Amino acid sequence: MLTSAFPKLWLRAVRCTKVFVLPKSSFGLRVRCLSGFSGQVGVEAKSNLPLTVQQAGYNRFADSHLKSNYQGGQGSYGNQVAGSRGGTRRQDFGGKDLPPIKYDNLEPINKELYQEHPSVTNRSQLEIDHFLAENQVSLHGQGDTQRPIFNFEEASFPEPILRLLQEFSKPSVIQSVSWPLALSGKDIISVAKTGSGKTLAFVLPSIMHILRQPARSPGDGPTVLVILPTRELAQQVGQVAQQFCGLMGLKVSLCYGGAPSRGQAEPIRAGVDMLVGTPGRLMDFMQQGVLKMRRCSFLVLDEADRMLDMGFEPQIRKIVGQVRPDRQTLMYSATWPKEIRKLAAEFQSNQVLLTVGSTELAASHNITQHVEVMGSRDKQDRLFKLLHEIITQPDNKTIVFVNLKREIENLTKALRTTGYPALAIHGGKEQVERDFVLNEFRSGKQIKILVATDVAGRGLDVNDVKFVINYDFPKNSEDYVHRIGRTGRGDKLGTSYTFFTNEDAVVQPI
Repeated sequence: MLTSAFPKLWLRAVRCTKVFVLPKSSFGLRVRCLSGFSGQVGVEAKSNLPLTVQQAGYNRFADSHLKSNYQGGQGSYGNQVAGSRGGTRRQDFGGKDLPPIKYDNLEPINKELYQEHPSVTNRSQLEIDHFLAENQVSLHGQGDTQRPIFNFEEASFPEPILRLLQEFSKPSVIQSVSWPLALSGKDIISVAKTGSGKTLAFVLPSIMHILRQPARSPGDGPTVLVILPTRELAQQVGQVAQQFCGLMGLKVSLCYGGAPSRGQAEPIRAGVDMLVGTPGRLMDFMQQGVLKMRRCSFLVLDEADRMLDMGFEPQIRKIVGQVRPDRQTLMYSATWPKEIRKLAAEFQSNQVLLTVGSTELAASHNITQHVEVMGSRDKQDRLFKLLHEIITQPDNKTIVFVNLKREIENLTKALRTTGYPALAIHGGKEQVERDFVLNEFRSGKQIKILVATDVAGRGLDVNDVKFVINYDFPKNSEDYVHRIGRTGRGDKLGTSYTFFTNEDAVVQPI
């Protein structure tokens, strides 16, 4: 019998000749058994959670031996040790011996920037309670929490920012609730699904924070530091930050592994207002004296759960130890495990816990999920047939997830030989090639299919991805949710397909 965390999946030792299709109203998951597979599949609809299956040979990072896309630069690390949540990371990382900075006689930080709009003040508690309940929002924390805003004008951002926000119809739920809190100087831990609009949830309050601090002098370090797990996510957040910071005359810089450090170090040495970076490269620059942290008073940890999964906790602790203790700290996570709770308790004060939906890991309701059971030799043929159906549709941008780098190249070559417009991305590729592939996929002019590993695909924010195909079954529930979360972002709808073979499960006695 196969075991499953959610919903229950079971196989019996009989030859499958039937197709089981669940109504979408159950939880949006469809399971089918292809001819030739020895087994019978059934699903018990227990909750609105995505499918996962306990697997043989469990290994959170199947390609951890490869050069990764979140590494802090060649030669930065030495012997590997286990990370705090199962990931692996190098023990002798650059900057590990940095002593904490002594912050004596600090000038107070101006954190309280919020002036409540009259329409927010006059909003009834009944209306607020309805909004919070309808969007499954819960707030827990010290002191008074602020009333949510319902439109951009109520946030009282500067006019240039409001004009740029006109391309959006209204704030996302996490923005509506967190902007008043962040602008009031609160430390926030936000637990929400991917695609919730969290980037602007912290970028815009951080801009307002910078504008209220003393002016930066040439060579000064950042006022705002954003730490996140991967270079792709750093590029995406940096692009949004530069777009809005540029309107206010503020300077943003990026630093991440896999790219030459000199080009990243020079603008930081010249002085920046906001720095977006991955832990490895940040530690390198601290060790080299490139990065000065005395001005930093606003700290963001984005995808904190993923950084712990990757084994970055020692680096994060070192970096946070370099930031003044009276800073404002915002943390974002898709899950709420005990490791994140512990970090939040240590790194934050006057904290508010904001959750949108459940604190348990869950897939977006915007995604229709399909699981197809088949023999391992049937996967490629099924992929080609599925892509043939997808590619004829108007919205056909697709990400295909494969577990191992060596399998990606062969599969991508087979796709291109057959005529499918596909490119591959994984941690073994140089940054220049990765950037080219992502730009081609985002534009969608020629490349409609991206074949990726979890490491490369984590944090990819391409708004119009319609389909996700798990060619290889994901290693754990977190990877499953984050993979399929590349589609169905915001208010858009998406579809995922997951191939499941006999090798993907632990068969137990019934």
